[in-house]
Amino acid sequence: MSTSARPSIELREIVRDKYADRALNVLQPQLGACGPGCCSTTSLDPVTSNLYSADEAAEIPADAVAASLGCGNPTALAQLNPGEIVLDLGSGGGIDVLLSAKRVGPTGYAYGLDMTDEMLELANKNKAAAGATNVEFLKGTIEDIPLPENTVDVVISNCVINLSSDKGQVLKDAFRVLKPGGRFAVSDVVAQGELPADLRADMQAWVGCVAGALEEQDYRRLLTDAGFGEIDLEITRVYDPRDLADSLRGDESSCCGSPTAGGNWDTSAYARYAESGGQLISAFIRATKPA
Repeated sequence: MSTSARPSIELREIVRDKYADRALNVLQPQLGACGPGCCSTTSLDPVTSNLYSADEAAEIPADAVAASLGCGNPTALAQLNPGEIVLDLGSGGGIDVLLSAKRVGPTGYAYGLDMTDEMLELANKNKAAAGATNVEFLKGTIEDIPLPENTVDVVISNCVINLSSDKGQVLKDAFRVLKPGGRFAVSDVVAQGELPADLRADMQAWVGCVAGALEEQDYRRLLTDAGFGEIDLEITRVYDPRDLADSLRGDESSCCGSPTAGGNWDTSAYARYAESGGQLISAFIRATKPA
């Protein structure tokens, strides 16, 4: 089924606001939507918590970890080799870009792409703090990547593709910028079974990385349509729908989960989804551009 239940411009602006607020809470806590100290790296959010090892967190600036809103750790699962060029779609505060840059070494290069000025400011601050010389952050959208075709060896992303209203275009443009033989290796939230229509149409659920989740067969189909082969999907986490509803309710116990949304989730939609046998997962999705 289509996941483009919301106009792309409206969705993009709401997503941009959410991530701008997250960046502001790190850059200038007194200005962010949550207030000082709210966005903790020890959050119990079932999607974003405990994704990086202590050793990985120690390698990069603390602000890069604090700004992370991912659902996986693509740099730990992707094969990244010295000398390769990596592109992170929706790079946020730069955590996966900086980790990738260490993996590919001084002869390699890591690009980060983000549409949010505040996140780009934070990412460049973290780049400077890390002393990374093989990193560049680009402004743009993941549907229209500002790089030439056949530029990068690996495309990664961390819980961002589900936020797009045109995922087919995202995958086509990722395919375009990959070199022949290049690899697609992303973490994303995926739906197993059909999400209720009212949940698909809920903007709170969109910005919470739920309503925009592709069904597994649709993810595979869109990758195939874009030209990819060797498609594989590995489950990394399975979520309890009730935990998702509670963590992103917008109350004071989870003020950083969905700072632009507020209000209450329609928990009955989650219940119907669970009763139908559906479940939301984090997955590591791999594919290859034919050589």
